[in-house]
Amino acid sequence: MTLASQPDSATPIASAPKKTALNAVHRALKAKMVDFGGWDMPVEYPGAGGGLMAEHLAVRTRVGLFDVSHMGEIRFRGPGALAAIQYITMNDASRLKDGQAHYSALLTPQGTFVDDILVQRIGERDYLMVVNAGTREKDYAWIRWQMDRWPAKPLVQISDDSGDYSQLAVQGPRAQETLQKLTKVNLAAIRNYWFTFGEVCGVAQVLIARTGYSGEDGFELYLPSDIATTEKVWNELLAAGAEFDIRPCGLGARNTLRLEAGMPLYGHEISDSINVFEGGHGRWLKLDKGDFIGRDALLAIQADGGAKRKIVGLEMVERGIARDGYAVLDLDGNEIGVVTSGSPAPFLKSNIAFALVPADVAESGADVLVQVRTNRVRAKQVPVPFYKRVKK
Repeated sequence: MTLASQPDSATPIASAPKKTALNAVHRALKAKMVDFGGWDMPVEYPGAGGGLMAEHLAVRTRVGLFDVSHMGEIRFRGPGALAAIQYITMNDASRLKDGQAHYSALLTPQGTFVDDILVQRIGERDYLMVVNAGTREKDYAWIRWQMDRWPAKPLVQISDDSGDYSQLAVQGPRAQETLQKLTKVNLAAIRNYWFTFGEVCGVAQVLIARTGYSGEDGFELYLPSDIATTEKVWNELLAAGAEFDIRPCGLGARNTLRLEAGMPLYGHEISDSINVFEGGHGRWLKLDKGDFIGRDALLAIQADGGAKRKIVGLEMVERGIARDGYAVLDLDGNEIGVVTSGSPAPFLKSNIAFALVPADVAESGADVLVQVRTNRVRAKQVPVPFYKRVKK
């Protein structure tokens, strides 16, 4: 594969949306379905879930259940598994212990994002990388391409195992109580960003992880992908959570929850045009771990004074909703940036957004204007995350 034909420059071929094992269940619940990253997915459940607002509040105050089987899973096995992970990701996987996970990213040579990911260490020679649905095929091609051209050539078997898994996420303050009814695994013993294997609903060797995307406590279950098993676990989770008024939740609530919790979304706060420092991901960047893709570019940016733009949090102080793509202006009316994500925040009862603005504006903390259709609406910079749960 030549440089000109590297995966991220390829033109995608249109095809029918893929379906998770729960597609028929979502339609039976009369979910509103959308094409998301090439998948036919529920955005909300106006009937069973009560709609986006009710689903969001269920997760913040009780418990919600998500089908996230569209996420991708890429497996690294063999004596060179760690070396491969270290070279293609920005965090330091050598620090992981068996059963531990961390947040990381695949980077371009320019220090921008191919994708943000989770890396889970199953064993010394066995790692599972969880990638975003819409970038799965691109990510896998990127990884294989990088491995082919890397002179080190570590002995590692890399496989796209996404078709083997259904993934369900149980999120909210009553998530542990709900799931504990269905497993003998001591869920309280699983720390944040750790995982274990155990039986759930009579299904053996389920990977149970505590790595949520809602800002609440919760668990992700990696199950066999067949329809019968996935439907069984989904239905038993809904039954177990009935006393807490559990709600099936769609991608709409997943988005508003992650925004309130200050979590980035690929294609918005992270992309191939936003580098690690601009995206505010320095916390997970380990420049001292040795060579990896993007390191040289990031060292050069650091030596040149750091990021020239930064992602900031905004809260609207005048009536109006900042939407993705809206222009951000200074108080003199000069366009200086763009909203990367924005929506009403159901739990906070305010309108919030992420925006990419010049670094000096971010550092000043100055108010800005957002061009909301024909109106210029004032917003103030606020710390991120917008919402942070109180841990018991």
